[in-house]
Amino acid sequence: MLQKLTLPHGTIQLPAFLPDGTQGVVRATDAHDVAACHIQAMQMNVFHLMQRPGSSTILALGGLHQMAGWQRPIFTDSGGFQIYSLIRQNPKSGSINERGATFRPAGNTRRYKLTPEKSVQLQLSYGSDLVICLDDCTHVDDPHAEQVKSVQRTVQWAQRCKAEFVRLTVEREQRPYLIAVVQGGNDPELRRRCAAELLEIGFDGFGYGGWPLDADGNLLTDMLALTRELVPPQFTLHALGVGHPASIMQCVHMGYELFDSTLPTRDARNGRLLIFHADPANTALQGSDWFSYIYIKDKKHIKKSRPLDPFCDCHCCIHYSLGYLHHLYTLNDHLYFRLATIHNLRFMTRLMQNLRAEISE
Repeated sequence: MLQKLTLPHGTIQLPAFLPDGTQGVVRATDAHDVAACHIQAMQMNVFHLMQRPGSSTILALGGLHQMAGWQRPIFTDSGGFQIYSLIRQNPKSGSINERGATFRPAGNTRRYKLTPEKSVQLQLSYGSDLVICLDDCTHVDDPHAEQVKSVQRTVQWAQRCKAEFVRLTVEREQRPYLIAVVQGGNDPELRRRCAAELLEIGFDGFGYGGWPLDADGNLLTDMLALTRELVPPQFTLHALGVGHPASIMQCVHMGYELFDSTLPTRDARNGRLLIFHADPANTALQGSDWFSYIYIKDKKHIKKSRPLDPFCDCHCCIHYSLGYLHHLYTLNDHLYFRLATIHNLRFMTRLMQNLRAEISE
C-alpha cells in the first residue's frame, strides 16, 4: 500500500477520504471549513461542472482552485458514472456509443456531448490534480453482453484519454496524475481482462468502476478484493463512490488507498450524524460496533447539553450542544447544515487518521 501521493497542489497521506464537491462546493461549507476538518483533497465532477457553472465560467474565474478558494489537491471525475445513471433512469435522456456520450439532463434544454478527449481537455483546463479517464459504467446486474461491451469501450476510451492527456501535458514540469477505471461488473474474468489491458496501456493509478454494492446494499467484497489483487501495489487504487465508514475500513484492509462519496455530507444535511464509541486516537477500531448514528430530529435530544461526540475536536462539537443542534434542525436553519457537515467530515478524517496509524504500526 502506498503511503502518500504527491500532486501539483500538495501531498496526500494515504489512505484518504475525499468529500465530493461535485459542482465546485462541499455543500453548506466553505474551503476554510473543509480544511479545518483536515480534509486533504476534494473530488469534483465534469458531468456537473460542464453544466453549472459551465466551463467558460470556471475558466473566467481562474479554474477550480481559484474559484472554490481551495489550494489543496482537487480530483476530477470524468462523469462516466453520472452519464450512465442518467441514461439508465431515462433512456430518452441520452445515448452512449464508441465515440462518446450525448446527454440532456432533466430540466435542461441543452444537449451535451462528452468524448474521452473532451473529458480530459476539460479536467486539465479546470486545473485538476488527478484526472480520471472517461469510462463506460454498468450496473452489477446488467446482462453479460452489456458487461463485455462496457469493458471493450472502457479500454478503448482509456487509450484515447491517455493519448490526449500526454499530448496536453508533455511540456508540463509537474503534471497531474491520470487514473483509469477497471470495469467488469460482477464477472471475475471481465475484471481480469479489463485490468490487464489497462495495465498494458499504463496509468498512474486505477479506480474500481461500477456500483460497489449488490441489490441488497451489501459491499461487493469479492470483486473489490479481486480488483485490488489485479492492480500491482505500486499503483494507487481508488474505491470510487465508497463512503460508508464500515465499507471504507473493509476496503483499506484490502489495500485500497482512496475513497470519495457524497454519503457523509448528505447524511449530515438529512440529520444522520456519525459518532465513535471510543476515542479513535487511542483505540483500535474493531468489529462492527465501533461507530453509530445519531438521528438529530429525535425529540429525546431536545435538552441534551453535552456535545454531539465527546471525543470529537471539530468546531461543532467544541462549541455547541446536541440540544442546540436539534433546535437548529427543527428550525431548518442553514447553520445546522454547516455544523453537521463539519462534524461528519471530521469523523471521516479521524477515521482515516486511525487507519493510517494502524497501517504504519
